[in-house]
Amino acid sequence: MLFEFIVTQRDEIIRRCRAKVATRSMPPPTEEEIDYGVPVFLDQLLDALNGRASGSTEINKTARRHGHELLLQGFTVSQVVHDYGDICQAITELAVEKNARIGADDFRMLNHCLDDAIASAVTEYGRVRNQSDVDRDQKRDAERLGFFAHELRNLTNTSMLAFEVLRTGNVGVGGSTGTVLRRSLMRTTALIDRSLAEVRLTEGIQNQEPFLVAGFIEQLAPSAILEAEARQIALTVAPVAHGTMINADRRVLGSVLGNLLQNAFKFTRPRSTVTLRVGGTENRVLIEVQDECGGLPGGNAEDPFKPFEQRGADRTGVGLGLAFSRWGVEANHGRIYARNLPNHGCVFTVDLPRWHFSIPARA
Repeated sequence: MLFEFIVTQRDEIIRRCRAKVATRSMPPPTEEEIDYGVPVFLDQLLDALNGRASGSTEINKTARRHGHELLLQGFTVSQVVHDYGDICQAITELAVEKNARIGADDFRMLNHCLDDAIASAVTEYGRVRNQSDVDRDQKRDAERLGFFAHELRNLTNTSMLAFEVLRTGNVGVGGSTGTVLRRSLMRTTALIDRSLAEVRLTEGIQNQEPFLVAGFIEQLAPSAILEAEARQIALTVAPVAHGTMINADRRVLGSVLGNLLQNAFKFTRPRSTVTLRVGGTENRVLIEVQDECGGLPGGNAEDPFKPFEQRGADRTGVGLGLAFSRWGVEANHGRIYARNLPNHGCVFTVDLPRWHFSIPARA
């Protein structure tokens, strides 16, 4: 009876499935979701009910294709499962309304076919999604490695050229050529440090510990001052309030602040000032780096954090520094954001939870 029922009620079953999907699916359903999946499944269900050996096999093939297509269209695995559940509901509800006499064996066949279809669709969905994730990760890793090698090669070439000039003895180490060599070596060190910190991030933050922010800033300042001087920029480091503490991975956070300072030195105007200061509230610590770059192009404070984005005429580097900084701060349970100062500069803020030191009560 189920075979004859589906044949005669085919259009109504499809209409009801279409109505269910229209009220449930997010993102909005496409015509292909119903026009392809449901009609083909019903045809192959009829083959299975009619005793044709190919019915179950064909259902599995259709379900795998259906799961693949829905993934490509942006649907969730829950929606894939519901697509087949809608078919079962539509057939059952319609059979009750029509008082159709359908035997238990037919319903068992229906449920068996639906179970096979759901399992095949979900399996294919998961396989394709996992493969897509692997492909995307491999592509991203290849891009990062390529850009890293390209930047490292440029810095090494610059250092070698400066060294060859110095080796002739015609210029002194204290002159402009020596400055170029020192700057290239400092950039090489920063590039390697950032890459090592990024590797630590991919393995997960493992060395969080509470520490005083004042001591942390004191350790960062000397190398930052050297780079600022090499670029003829003044670095102002404001005093940090006594007792200000955070709980974070010191190395990763150090790389984040190093990136922000290098970014400020790179884009600020010649003979201007970069300011490093620490403020906050009762529960937050705000570490700010302010430059005098003239403001963000377009005024969009989110753009600089996108991977491989660069925000100025100086195209040295790969545009990963600020993206890495966001990853590093978020891994330490904080957030990072920029504030545009039109026609003046911008402020990059690392916002972290304040660590409250408590003395255990005596027994």
